[in-house]
Amino acid sequence: MFDTGSTGFMLVATSLVMLMTPGLAFFYGGLVGRRNVLSIMMQSFVSLGWTTVIWYAVGFSLCFSGGEGGVIGNLDMAFLSGVTVNSVFGSGTGAIPMFIFIAYQMMFAIITPALITGAFANRVRFPAYLLFLTFWLFFVYFPLVHMVWGGGLLADLGVLDFAGGIVVHATAGMAALASVFYVGKRKVSERGPHSIPLVALGTGLLWFGWYGFNAGSQLQVDGITAAAFINTDIAASFAAITWLFIEWRKERKPKFVGLLTGAVAGLATITPAAGFVSPGSAAIIGLVSGIVCYYAVSLKNKLHWDDALDVWGVHGVGGILGVILLGVFGSSAINPSATDGLIFGGTGFFLTETISVLVAGAYAFLFTYAMLWVIDKITPVKVTKEMEEGGLDGFFHGEVAYEDQ
Repeated sequence: MFDTGSTGFMLVATSLVMLMTPGLAFFYGGLVGRRNVLSIMMQSFVSLGWTTVIWYAVGFSLCFSGGEGGVIGNLDMAFLSGVTVNSVFGSGTGAIPMFIFIAYQMMFAIITPALITGAFANRVRFPAYLLFLTFWLFFVYFPLVHMVWGGGLLADLGVLDFAGGIVVHATAGMAALASVFYVGKRKVSERGPHSIPLVALGTGLLWFGWYGFNAGSQLQVDGITAAAFINTDIAASFAAITWLFIEWRKERKPKFVGLLTGAVAGLATITPAAGFVSPGSAAIIGLVSGIVCYYAVSLKNKLHWDDALDVWGVHGVGGILGVILLGVFGSSAINPSATDGLIFGGTGFFLTETISVLVAGAYAFLFTYAMLWVIDKITPVKVTKEMEEGGLDGFFHGEVAYEDQ
């Protein structure tokens, strides 16, 4: 009934995507100051638990049941109603247990809102973050998953997104920017990353996990799976080296954090296109990502937007760029499920991808800003200057990362 090869692979891919959330916690934890390490890591880890509860109760159903051609699904599969150990997702050589598909998609739901937290590091109260996490899943993530991957409106319009350029990175990045504008600048400045080795560890885990994120999105084992795998590494590598050399030229020193940030930018940018483009196109996408995302972060710094960990410049700009470049380089010769991009005569597909990602990003930005305003009426969103000065770890969690701080 089940294809054992695809089933085994998808169990591994699901585990890899799960590992990305702790990886993100280490990545962000190393970038903040010593007194806020646990606070930023907690925001990632709590999503592992709370998002799983929501996903089991209603999230999966809202994303993947009913509502064909619509904006959101229904509750027919709430609490995984009707799913048994024998329920099948896919067919033939791609048949896997439905439980694996549910778990795999759940890991995407877990990490997406956690990405946003890097933007408002050290500035948001933990109770407000829990409300933020909940509302954002229901009103941004679940509708977009349904519209793109659940047979909804955007899928009907021909929008493609292999592993989450629109659904994950563009929306999270634009939500991050809205959060920055709402909460404002930090009142207490930090001296930069407190632990670059932690940042490196987090990047390694993210890069490793991204193979499950992208290659696993084929949902079976075949040539497209392998193409997505190698495209992921190629784009990340080209972006990392591009970022390294641009920064080296400008600052006269090769910066390790720059290399690591460039790699993450390349990973985010290739995500929507990983299984729809050739390795040569992936190299170009990585190169362009390294350039564009580097200058997006530079623009952010010049405009004094306090996006603490560059979520907008890396994930937002990277995600939007990746979807647009899918509209350029998409190839049905690589993947029969793809639509030919601009360089193959697919002008309509290019316009569809571009308009869709811009509209989705704008919606995520506007809704997030309004949502924070509403949350602020329920419980204060912003921390006080005294909380910032003392560090959020001790104030909210009663714990510290380092005993000598």
